[in-house]
Amino acid sequence: MYSPRSASLPLLVAVMITWVDPCSAAWFPDPDRIVVIKHERVLRLEYRGDVLKSYPIALGRHWKGAKREKGDGRTPEGVYLIDGRTRVTPYHLALHLSYPNAADRARAGGRALGGAIFIHGMPARFGRTDPVRFFVDWTNGCISVGNHAIEEIWDVVADGTAVEIRP
Repeated sequence: MYSPRSASLPLLVAVMITWVDPCSAAWFPDPDRIVVIKHERVLRLEYRGDVLKSYPIALGRHWKGAKREKGDGRTPEGVYLIDGRTRVTPYHLALHLSYPNAADRARAGGRALGGAIFIHGMPARFGRTDPVRFFVDWTNGCISVGNHAIEEIWDVVADGTAVEIRP
């Protein structure tokens, strides 16, 4: 015999089977911008100004202020693009930033700036680890996220995506 209550059970089961984990990066649109806020130690994936997901970060050892020269241990500040990616790194995946830009070159006053600034994971030996918070800034000027986080970011961020690094 037909019953409205029994007819809704298959629908409920179908909804439960197709439920997407809201913590997963798979449910949101592709980000059109990455915003790094250095003093908050956070990297945000954004789409049309809305924050899709945030990740804790570690920065260069001397994180305050913009990068001035190669080897100063500072993380740059400004707007860059993801201009490449590599799996061949001591860290678990790496997205290369278009550093230095014109403002960086002007600020440097002829000093060597380098160019190996990445958003990357932690050393590969840590496995798929995501710390809740980084307690030490340990990079040479890059932006580090957890290894699971860099996998999510790698999968949803296209080359050419803008990266704004704020103080």
